Amino acid sequence: MKPKKNRKNIRWRIWDYRWNAAYFITICTKNKAHYFGEIVNKKMVLSHVGVIANILWSEIKHHSENIILDAFVIMPNHIHGILIIDNPVGQRHAFVATSPTKKITQSPNKSRFQNQGKNSISSIIGSYKSAVTKHANRLDLEFGWQGRFHDHVIRDDQSFLFIQNYILQNPEKWENDCFHPGYVKP
Repeated sequence: MKPKKNRKNIRWRIWDYRWNAAYFITICTKNKAHYFGEIVNKKMVLSHVGVIANILWSEIKHHSENIILDAFVIMPNHIHGILIIDNPVGQRHAFVATSPTKKITQSPNKSRFQNQGKNSISSIIGSYKSAVTKHANRLDLEFGWQGRFHDHVIRDDQSFLFIQNYILQNPEKWENDCFHPGYVKP
């Protein structure tokens, strides 16, 4: 049996991922394999697994409370999306795209380092990844996710618009994408 790797916590230590905010999410496939399809003439052409991933992303709002889905794109080996948690009361608000003036200050509590529970970004993404995997397996399609995902709390209007534009233009800029197999870091 292999020993467990000591994994560095990549989450923002002062943040409770159930709090109201806009979150930029990136999820990669296992070994960056091109399971989701390919870019043809700067447009994404989805494979069967890509279609499943696309449909199930749009279903997130039906399985989690107070979720707004914004820009989303599927690339050959990763996805990008903006998820907005917008609870009407009782939670901290960072920048919330639907209401950027809605800000409440609340200090983080000790429970933020424990299991974040239902309707946290981790539980939402975990459920999404699980559903895509389940349906791909049911159809006997080759597929796998990278173990983790990347998130970024979007903190202001300017960042929100920049990230939204980045997501929407991602297929057109595939050749320069850091996830492209031929990418060379400048």
